[in-house]
Amino acid sequence: MRAANRFAVDRRFAIAASALLVYTVAVVLWGAYVRATLSGDGCGDHWPLCNGVAIPVDPSLKTIIELTHRVTSGLCWIWTFVMWVIALRVFERGQATRSAAGWSLFFMTTEALVGAGLVLFRMVADNPSTARGAWMAAHLINTFLLLSALTWMAYSAWREGGARFPSDTRSRWVLGGAAAVVLFVGVSGAIAALGDTLFPASSLTVGLREDFSPTAHIFLRLRLLHPVIAVFGSGYLIWLAADLFRRRPHPPVRKLAIILGGLVLIQIAVGLLNVALLAPVPMQLAHLLIADATWITLTLLALSSLPPISGANLVP
Repeated sequence: MRAANRFAVDRRFAIAASALLVYTVAVVLWGAYVRATLSGDGCGDHWPLCNGVAIPVDPSLKTIIELTHRVTSGLCWIWTFVMWVIALRVFERGQATRSAAGWSLFFMTTEALVGAGLVLFRMVADNPSTARGAWMAAHLINTFLLLSALTWMAYSAWREGGARFPSDTRSRWVLGGAAAVVLFVGVSGAIAALGDTLFPASSLTVGLREDFSPTAHIFLRLRLLHPVIAVFGSGYLIWLAADLFRRRPHPPVRKLAIILGGLVLIQIAVGLLNVALLAPVPMQLAHLLIADATWITLTLLALSSLPPISGANLVP
């Protein structure tokens, strides 16, 4: 009876952790919508209050968009905190899922602090300073690390003995290299998206002329480099997917390798379409969603490269 109760608790935790990951991706996409619509100053330079009050009276559309992001982000932090508290009670010290819950709370907290910094230092809306590019890079990296931690917590919770990342030298170099590649491509993409938002082009020809201009803003010059960086990064990820498919006969690894390769190809097509259509907001969000899915798949690949500790899933 005790084992059955423990199974039920672990299963509920795994479901909640998986739902938290999906919810967080939605919050991340809404954050991108805040940036793309220049709504980051909807609450002024106040944080955590909005324009100096808890609940704005007769708010503008920009305020509603920004406040919605703050509320959903706050719920995200509370949810992660609750998961961490439950993990402390349910899982033993040193268990992988408990560790993942701790890292999830850590990166969720730093995510909130970076978001607060963006507002307090006015690195939002139409601010074109180069410092904003650095803040965007830090925000993107922290977001991806947060998604990895949440993915780890959810995946590990579905495994009877938990799951950890591989520790052998080759896996660290190959998978770590892939993570670095995705982060590098992601940072260049975030700055390129910022350039599209701050300096929208009236046509593809005008946009290319601006990108090549020696007097162009640095964000526009980086916008030109992003496709080049993405092509080389995509090549590495496709090689990684093929290598894992060949070397690891474990069915989940092969399935994830195919998904990774497919996502990379889809991302290339969406990226080209995004450029051709002059980066409309829906295309920017789709581009980011596929990037998040690619990163999560890469994390799952790393976790699946090792067999489960006790060899069984929670799902019968």
